[in-house]
Amino acid sequence: MSDTDVIKLYSQRILALAANMPKTDRLPAPSATAKRRSPLCGSTVTVDVAMKDGVIADYGQDVKACALGQAAAAVVGAHIVGLDRESVQHGRDQLYRMLKEDGPVPSAPFSDLEVLQPAKDYKNRHASIMLAFDATLDALSAIQDAS
Repeated sequence: MSDTDVIKLYSQRILALAANMPKTDRLPAPSATAKRRSPLCGSTVTVDVAMKDGVIADYGQDVKACALGQAAAAVVGAHIVGLDRESVQHGRDQLYRMLKEDGPVPSAPFSDLEVLQPAKDYKNRHASIMLAFDATLDALSAIQDAS
């Protein structure tokens, strides 16, 4: 990876998202907690989800990832409260297609993930970028399985 590629990949916007991540406090009594780890780079994301009436009522996350994983978690954390499982799955699927299949930018409320488009060329970073969504979906599955 050249210096230009690194600068492009870790743009100011990505670094700003990573530095200002919302929802970083763990929840005292979540409906479910899930942790995901990227085996390639060792990044981890742990999420707490509180559900009420079929939507996410509160969310907390502990993110230990590269700036790309942090930026993705920041966007997820900023927009996840108030969504149902289907909306979260849709956002995750759109991000996956953007990274892996050269698909379009995710739609609202996750349209800020467009900042990660340059990462599609760096397959070794994809797992870290997906962690926040994948951990959240694991927590939502645990809630669904328990009911």
